[in-house]
Amino acid sequence: MRSNIGLFFLVAIIGLVSCNSNSDFDAYLALPNSAWNKKNTLQFTFPINDSINKKNLFINVRNNKDYAYSNLFLITQMIFPDGNVITDTLEYDMADVTGKFLGEGFSDIKENKLFYKENIIFPNTGEYTFKVRQAMRKNGAIAGIEELEGITHVGFRIEKIEE
Repeated sequence: MRSNIGLFFLVAIIGLVSCNSNSDFDAYLALPNSAWNKKNTLQFTFPINDSINKKNLFINVRNNKDYAYSNLFLITQMIFPDGNVITDTLEYDMADVTGKFLGEGFSDIKENKLFYKENIIFPNTGEYTFKVRQAMRKNGAIAGIEELEGITHVGFRIEKIEE
């Protein structure tokens, strides 16, 4: 009887997760030892078949209690099928003014869904590549932080905008 209840809940959870038709692309990369080396550029390659409808793009970041900062600086590149590249330097808040981590989650791991681009239309169909690397520095320091501890996963997500 107990195994049937467990099986039911497992199937229900899988069904709910797989029914998320709002997502065109959603992928995560795990970082070794929950640390992001400044030389570790993460890359997501995805096809775009729709050059008409608007999309929202997100960078998803999972951090744990070892993350020692209230913000996160990232350098991103979007590489288009025709070879054009858009580079951005971004800053996101990771904690509120009291130091409490932002994001969703009940345990020591918080997930942050960070807006990258809103209401965009991909100009061409084809294969795109999104690259992201951390660009954190300690206050007053010139050199970047070699190993940014406390980041467990980084993801990239594309969502359809329902109009």
